[in-house]
Amino acid sequence: MELLSRMAVAGLDTVRDEAPLVGIVLFFQIVVLRRRLANTGRVVVGFVYVTIGLALFLIGLEQALFPLGKTMAAQLTDPAFLGIPDGAVAHWLDYGWIYVFAAAIGFGTTIAEPSLLAVAEKAGSVSGGTIKPWGLRIAVAIGVAIGVGLGAVRIVLGLPIHYLIMVGYAIVIVQTLFATRRIIPLAYDSGGVTTSTVTVPLVAALGLGLAANVPGRSPLIDGFGLIAFASVFPIIAVLGYAQLSSALQAARKRRLQRGVL
Repeated sequence: MELLSRMAVAGLDTVRDEAPLVGIVLFFQIVVLRRRLANTGRVVVGFVYVTIGLALFLIGLEQALFPLGKTMAAQLTDPAFLGIPDGAVAHWLDYGWIYVFAAAIGFGTTIAEPSLLAVAEKAGSVSGGTIKPWGLRIAVAIGVAIGVGLGAVRIVLGLPIHYLIMVGYAIVIVQTLFATRRIIPLAYDSGGVTTSTVTVPLVAALGLGLAANVPGRSPLIDGFGLIAFASVFPIIAVLGYAQLSSALQAARKRRLQRGVL
């Protein structure tokens, strides 16, 4: 009964949240375009599927993903696990496993991110195969792993986030000046697709759990910000991946030319 009640509440909340989008689509379809909605039956069925899926997803966030991130952060920062005597202050290097876990979570959730899969497949088809979907996904996942890992270090040390983010975007700007034009928009979009359904819940819960369990850290001030790191570092990784690929291709061409000569 409790589960059914939560599903009903989540379903009503989902319908309420979807109402503005549905209203906008119907307004433009009926008032602006003055045409009937094509395939009305399929649209209605699809709307029902989306509502049920989002409701179940919200329940899953509440019941599993958020508690999982907080629990793992609490366990990995437990003084007993770290081997720290009672009353002693842990050094930032003592939290090594939390950095590894943060990077692994960033990598794993990004590989499983449906939005990244869609963007990678579209990029591969539009580019005629010059952009490899799997290579793009790996590059983005590595960027997220580095970003979330560094974000965890920031939380433990209590560093101000704005300086680190400014440095990150400064690197992006420099890379953009030297990158090929066709990869720049894709790289910037790759930073956005990482902040989606799978990555955000676990990473956000990890940040809040870490800030709540590290002495002297505030969940409100230090717990948030991991998503920002998960957005900027994929851009750096994709631009770097493209620049490295271009450099390797140029070196291969030079070797072939030397072989011909």
